[in-house]
Amino acid sequence: MHKVVSTDMIAPSVHRLVVQAARVATARKPGQFVIVRSGMDAERIPLTIADADADAGTITLIVQAIGQGTREIVAVPVGGALRDVAGPLGKPTEIRKVGRVVCVGGGVGTAVLFPLAKALAEAGNEVTTIIGGRSEPFVILRDELAAFCEDVLTATEDGSLGVKGFVTAVLAEILADPDRVPAAVYAVGPLPMMAAIAEQTRPAKIKTIVSLNPIMIDGTGMCGGCRVTVAGQTKFDCVDGPEFDGHEVDFAELANRQRTYAEHECRLAGPRTEQ
Repeated sequence: MHKVVSTDMIAPSVHRLVVQAARVATARKPGQFVIVRSGMDAERIPLTIADADADAGTITLIVQAIGQGTREIVAVPVGGALRDVAGPLGKPTEIRKVGRVVCVGGGVGTAVLFPLAKALAEAGNEVTTIIGGRSEPFVILRDELAAFCEDVLTATEDGSLGVKGFVTAVLAEILADPDRVPAAVYAVGPLPMMAAIAEQTRPAKIKTIVSLNPIMIDGTGMCGGCRVTVAGQTKFDCVDGPEFDGHEVDFAELANRQRTYAEHECRLAGPRTEQ
């Protein structure tokens, strides 16, 4: 059992939980994730480790409550406990000093991006972060990123914060400026966003790393549910990823596979109110 130390809502339907998981906190590296169950018969939910405190033995999870499983997780009160927190899983991010780096996060993908950006900055890179959402309330971790990034740029679909439009428009401005072109780009968010960013950086052959989020079940590669095609080869996101070269990912195939259980997920999620 893993005690919930604190919980707060940082955006509509997006919760931040600090959970006791001493072994994970000590072993985890940026880019890795855990699989969480709120109870014995609950759904297994993969969640990126947004942060960790090895001394306190805690990890931070950011959860978007949109389905039954995630709603059950965020409903656990302070002092309550999660049944399982298995991990750390997945390959860690390769962190090197390469100079100028741009990290792009869309929506709750910013939570996945946070530990990557932090580690890249600690390695001596000049990190610019671009984050976005539908409107200002959906843009998360802006102040936290500003603590170690050279610049934090924002974009919202309704123009309520930063540039009106998508994060890709902000990245396009950076790529068009010879003095700002990065050595690498890291992108985390919806599949269409990551696919678009990979195409933006392809002509200049800028190293582009994306963090994929296919359907995942066991987290060990045994079930094959999280298979993705990368450079023409089948990979398993939970053991070979979750990060891959964005220029080698078959995004069209992955998007098609993501829709496999769409109808079932809608039934489990129940009615939603758009924010």
